[in-house]
Amino acid sequence: MLRALDIRDMLIIDHLELAFQPGLNVLTGETGAGKSILLDSLGFVLGWRGRAELVRAGAEQGEVVAEFDLPENHPAHAILQEAGLPGGEELILRRVNRTDGRKTAWINDRRASGEVLRRLSETLIELHGQHDDRGLLDPKGHRDLLDIFADTSVLRQDTATTWRALSAARRALASAEAALAEAKDEEEFLRHAVAELDKLDPQTGEEADLDTRRRMMQGAEKVREDVSRAHAALGNGGAESAMGDALRWLDGALAETGDTLEAPVAALERALNELGDAVDGIERCLDVLDFNPHELEEIEERLFAIRALARKHGVVPDELGTFAQELRARLTALDAGEGNIAGLKAELNAAQTAFDTAADALTEARSAAALDLDTAVMAELAPLKMERAVFQTQVTPGDAGSEGRDQVEFVVATNPGAPSGPLAKIASGGELSRFLLALKVCLTDDISGMTLIFDEIDRGVGGATADAVGRRLKALAEGGQVLVVTHSPQVAALGAHHWRVEKSVKNDQTLSQVVPLDALERVDEVARMISGDTISDEARAAAKALLL
Repeated sequence: MLRALDIRDMLIIDHLELAFQPGLNVLTGETGAGKSILLDSLGFVLGWRGRAELVRAGAEQGEVVAEFDLPENHPAHAILQEAGLPGGEELILRRVNRTDGRKTAWINDRRASGEVLRRLSETLIELHGQHDDRGLLDPKGHRDLLDIFADTSVLRQDTATTWRALSAARRALASAEAALAEAKDEEEFLRHAVAELDKLDPQTGEEADLDTRRRMMQGAEKVREDVSRAHAALGNGGAESAMGDALRWLDGALAETGDTLEAPVAALERALNELGDAVDGIERCLDVLDFNPHELEEIEERLFAIRALARKHGVVPDELGTFAQELRARLTALDAGEGNIAGLKAELNAAQTAFDTAADALTEARSAAALDLDTAVMAELAPLKMERAVFQTQVTPGDAGSEGRDQVEFVVATNPGAPSGPLAKIASGGELSRFLLALKVCLTDDISGMTLIFDEIDRGVGGATADAVGRRLKALAEGGQVLVVTHSPQVAALGAHHWRVEKSVKNDQTLSQVVPLDALERVDEVARMISGDTISDEARAAAKALLL
């Protein structure tokens, strides 16, 4: 509920403080006195788009402060929490407009953006009038209004849940089908590559081992020739034979020479033993170097095959085994793809069925509620002197989504048999005002947390019709807060609280002010609204009769 509004240096207001009350608050005054400025200022502090130039001439900046009471369960609390702003039972909005166009806002003394202000405003204020395009006249919001009237929150939640599941199933199937299509495009390559890799069966480290063996075999012929020469020089017929002959000769002379030859003989024996070990090692080497020439060809053929396959697939030779495993996995997925697609299609069909069931239930509830709303609005139109008008809530098929698959629009015909059309295009000024009021009465069960503002909604009506409009506004304000800008004495007389907007000229400067009226002042104001500038006794009597 709007508790207070403080305006400084805005348009023709230098300083204005207003304290609003629960119930029906009426603002009256002559045309041009500044009533619309109050709404412009309130819209400014709420972040609404409005006039570009708001700062009063001669002032450096304009400022508006609005104070609201917030019940414990008010939806504004969630917005404040999400924005990281302080909350509580009191909400203070402050916004400054400088002459250079810069605007700065605070929420509970914390800097905030215009976007947060606008989000808060949707929970705080509803403005209705002939040129209102924010609420009831905007077809985009008609479905939400019907859902509020029908209390479809559970059905909407079910529909949203099944829509998310349906969307996820569609994405999963599309992804699997795309993957399968891609896999099928390379199926021939995969099968050929896997067969080729399986046939070769390369092992980790094999390429390096084959390369080593190949190099050794390529140099083996020259190496074996040198080793063979060494074996001939050292073995039988070579050094080993010569050393054996020398040892025999020395053994024969050992008896004649005493101990003179013992040391040379012992050294020769040791050398002969070492030479024997060397010859044995050389013979083993000759055995190793003795290979089949066809084996070299086989090694080279496999080595070149491994390297060629690695180049073909853009991997190093040691990664061919891992690469083969990856290709086999893709082939397995391809082979299993059709089965996966079938399963995903079954899941999609189940999700579609669940969504259809939820959406159908929501459509049924909306269609039934639309008839109830039409009946309720028509009942409200009768006392507003529009008993011949026709109001209809059209529920038609629309694009499927998280909120179902229905389009909802309020259409009217001002007379039976006349073509129906959108509310904003068919009704005249006075008719539109009464349609909006009837709708608002029917759509509002609890306005304890929101302030409803009607800007000259009674324009174009008078007499008994204006009285009926006033009584519906008064009923709407019970338990909540309604602000009405009005030129109708019948409506003004039914207000629980009354302010008069006045314009005066001081020091060649036009200023607007708002004056709260007591009981006697209300009589004169209502009389002025009846008779004009000159207030007659008859007008005062009529005013008193209205105020009873």
